[in-house]
Amino acid sequence: MTKSSRNELFRFLPLFVIGIFILVVGILISTSIGMADVRFTHLIESFFIAELTKEHLIAQTIRLPRAIIACLIGASLAIAGAIMQAITRNPLASPQIFGINAGASFVVVASSIFLTGISPYSMVYFAFLGAALGGMLVYYLGSSGEGMTPVKLALAGISIHFFLSAITEGLIIFNEDTTEGILFWLAGSVDSTSWQDVRIISPWVLLGIIGSFLLASSINVLNLGDDVASSLGQNTGWIRVLSGLLVVILAGSSVSIAGPIGFVGLIVPHITRNLVGIDYRWILPFSALFGAILLIYADIVARFISFPYESPVGIVTALVGAPFFFYLIKRGRNLS
Repeated sequence: MTKSSRNELFRFLPLFVIGIFILVVGILISTSIGMADVRFTHLIESFFIAELTKEHLIAQTIRLPRAIIACLIGASLAIAGAIMQAITRNPLASPQIFGINAGASFVVVASSIFLTGISPYSMVYFAFLGAALGGMLVYYLGSSGEGMTPVKLALAGISIHFFLSAITEGLIIFNEDTTEGILFWLAGSVDSTSWQDVRIISPWVLLGIIGSFLLASSINVLNLGDDVASSLGQNTGWIRVLSGLLVVILAGSSVSIAGPIGFVGLIVPHITRNLVGIDYRWILPFSALFGAILLIYADIVARFISFPYESPVGIVTALVGAPFFFYLIKRGRNLS
C-alpha cells in the first residue's frame, strides 16, 4: 500500500466507522418496528437462549432477514449505479433510469404468469435476462443516429423504462387471478422476505460486490478517457463488458427478490463522490455502505406510512429520489 493510500485510509476510516454504526442502529431499529411488539433486545437474546418466545422468533425469522435483505439490495443497487455512471460518464445513470430494473421486472412477471411452478432460485436467472435485455435496448437506442450523449442515453433509458413498465402492467391487468401480490412487489418491497431470500440473493450480491472491487482500478483508468486507458494497456471494451455484467448481476438479483426499487443507484453514488472523491477504489465500498444505510432507513420510514400495515419501500426512495433527479437535470443542462 502506497503512502497516499494509507493517508486516504486513515482519512476515511472515521467515516466508515460512523457509517457502520448508523447501519447497525438501523438494523436494530428495523427488528423492533412492526405490528407485533418486539424490541431489538429480543433479537440479541434469541442468539443466546435455548427456549425462544414468540417475540424472539419474530425478531430472528422475520425481522432480521428483512433487514439483511434491505442491506444487500441497497448495497447492490448503489454499486450498480456507481458503475453505470462511471462507464457511461453520465451522472443520470442508474438501474432504474436506464431500463435495467424495468427489463428485469418485465421478464420476472412474464415468467411467473406463463411458466408456473418456477422455483424462487430459478427466478433470479430470468431477472438477469430481463436486466440484460433492458440495458441492451437502451444502449442500442442511445447510441443510434449521430452518436451517444448523456442526455440522449437518459432519454432512451426513460423511454424503455416506461415502455417495459407498460407491458408489465398490461400483463398484470389481463392475468389478475395469477398476480395477486405482484403489484405490491412492483412498487419495490422488502417485506415478507425470509432466510430463503437471503440464501438466494447472497451469492450473487457477493459475486457482484467482489467483482466490482476488483474492477475498481480499471474503472478509474477508464474515467481518464478511452484513448488514455488504451495507451495504458487497458482493454476498454472488456472493461465495459465486465462492468455491464456486474450491473446485470447486482440489479437483476435485487429485482428478483424485492422488485424494481428506484433511485438508490442514482442518489448514493453522487453522495459518495462528494464525501470520498473520484477514486472508485473508495467510491464502490462506500456506495455499498451508504446504499445499505439508505434502504434500511427507507424501509423503517415506509412502515409508518400506513402503520400498522405495510407500505412498499419504493415509495420512500421515490419521494427522496425524484427531487434529486430533477436537481441533477437542472444542474447538468450542459450535459448534451
